[in-house]
Amino acid sequence: MDTPKIFESEYRFCLLLWENEPIKSGDLAKLCAEKLEWKKSTTYTVLKRLAERGVLKNEDSVVTSLVSREEVQCAESREFIDRTFGGSLPGFIAAFVGNKQLSAEEADEIRRMIDGYKGD
Repeated sequence: MDTPKIFESEYRFCLLLWENEPIKSGDLAKLCAEKLEWKKSTTYTVLKRLAERGVLKNEDSVVTSLVSREEVQCAESREFIDRTFGGSLPGFIAAFVGNKQLSAEEADEIRRMIDGYKGD
């Protein structure tokens, strides 16, 4: 199953959920009012929308996520690279690094990551 698309305001909502789950929907509404300055109705609208898209579930007024922060970040990163760089990871890295010099530690970390993903 593909990770559902999560828009910016929904992502901020999900950050609160991931940090506090499982959480009662009423407590989540209070948290959203405090952190996001949302009305209760806004929170419940977003809850319903994300539940319909399979991002979370709200059972017996307890909200839990069905997708992780990492899954969402990976999906968003892939979509961005596909859309902006034609799917070219080297193109993305070149643009991201730009004129910035990588430290030896950063270069080593990237090299380890690449080596960890290479097939033998």
